[in-house]
Amino acid sequence: MSEFTVHPLLDTGTVTVSDVLCRGECRHRSAEECAGVTHLVFPYRGLYLRHVGGDQSVADANHVLFFNAGEGYQVSHPVSGGDASLVLSVRPELLRELAPADLLHRRDEPGFNTKSLRIDPRAQALVALLRHSLRHRAIETLEAESLGLTLLCRSLGPRTRHAPGATHARRRLVDRVKVLLASELGRRWSLADIAAEIGGSPVYLTQVFQQVEGMPLHRYHLRLRLARALDLVVTREDISALAQDLGFSSHSHFAAAFKQVHGRTPSAFRRAALAKSA
Repeated sequence: MSEFTVHPLLDTGTVTVSDVLCRGECRHRSAEECAGVTHLVFPYRGLYLRHVGGDQSVADANHVLFFNAGEGYQVSHPVSGGDASLVLSVRPELLRELAPADLLHRRDEPGFNTKSLRIDPRAQALVALLRHSLRHRAIETLEAESLGLTLLCRSLGPRTRHAPGATHARRRLVDRVKVLLASELGRRWSLADIAAEIGGSPVYLTQVFQQVEGMPLHRYHLRLRLARALDLVVTREDISALAQDLGFSSHSHFAAAFKQVHGRTPSAFRRAALAKSA
């Protein structure tokens, strides 16, 4: 049985979108693979690691990953349960036109000189809206293309992207924290719990995480849970149960956090997505 299931959602020659599901059974590094075309990968469920030479990138819902044409890579799955990603590609000349020059390497075929970037909640919401609309076949081609290009520009925009900083050792330490959070996404973690699992003091971990990711650890975890909510809220009628599954203390706590980050309540987002898909 194949490790991957690919659902093509859109292919206009200008913009291509697919929903890719992975069973995630390869805990150690896979055999080397190679992308045929340059594309952007937006994980929205689960977590995996991508390895390009000695570089490692965490693939979770807070990031977009860049797969360059002809570039070899390996993947591993330190967290069970598999993963899912929305995969977006555009024509090479369009990518060169839309992507900031500082993110592209200077070659005939456009490709990215970074492996991943952190994205903001607006980009996460665009991932969910594009996927839900295309899966329900309830969006016209022109609108879907426009939404895909908006997602690309949003993810690469200088005001909304964040590249990890700090030393290699500190980035690897933060990667371990991300894997831990993803292993029990709905758990109400404390700094002491995380420090006990990872090693080191709570103060040191918070300082390193802030340095590498440019945001507090608790906010990073919150955005992961709310991104999971974007994935599930359309198919889950019981919002209170969803809130509990994601580790929120109550329906009202979940709704307030969701609205603060995404601009509307979970119920309002669900109604909008279902109305669009209808």
